[in-house]
Amino acid sequence: MARIKLKKLEEYLQGLDDFESPKIQLEQYITPPHIASNILYTIQSNFDDIEGKIVADLGCGSGMLAIGAFILGAAHVVGFEIDDGAIDVLRTNLDDMEIENVDVVQCDVTKLTCESNKIFDTVLLNPPFGTKNNAGMDMKFLLVAISLTNGAVYSLHKSSTRDFIKKKAGEWGLESQVVAELRYDLPSSYKFHKKDSKDIAVDFWRFEVKK
Repeated sequence: MARIKLKKLEEYLQGLDDFESPKIQLEQYITPPHIASNILYTIQSNFDDIEGKIVADLGCGSGMLAIGAFILGAAHVVGFEIDDGAIDVLRTNLDDMEIENVDVVQCDVTKLTCESNKIFDTVLLNPPFGTKNNAGMDMKFLLVAISLTNGAVYSLHKSSTRDFIKKKAGEWGLESQVVAELRYDLPSSYKFHKKDSKDIAVDFWRFEVKK
């Protein structure tokens, strides 16, 4: 069971700062508080994969998932992020909430590996969906994620890629399931966006690394 109510978790996450100048080349979009809180609450309530666990957040951005995991009782959280600006926002969020048990590592997630020492119990990621110049980036993130744990990986991917991801998960020796189907309300963040927001069909996946 989660240590706090879902509504309270969402309220905490709604108070976090967002990207000030999102970078299109990194596909920077904040994970909406409503989606983040429901994802994290499901991970803890249904699978007991956060409280007391060592958690990684790949491409942590402004810290929505990392901070949410801490609030739900993770023993320790490490966020990995390449962008200086995102890290500055994350650190501001941590300071504002007086959180000390979340570390931040600046790195290119796609070059991260920890095969010899899988220290994380749970890995979270809301990766770039692979649009624009980042084709296949979500799968690169996922491949790194499974190298960091002997436990579970939770990730978001476009529903249109479901069959492909299921196939790759089998090739990589993973137990996989779509935990939920979501409508991701992508806000207008860049000049080329013509609409205020756009709904994207997204799958919330759980991958279990076979020991």
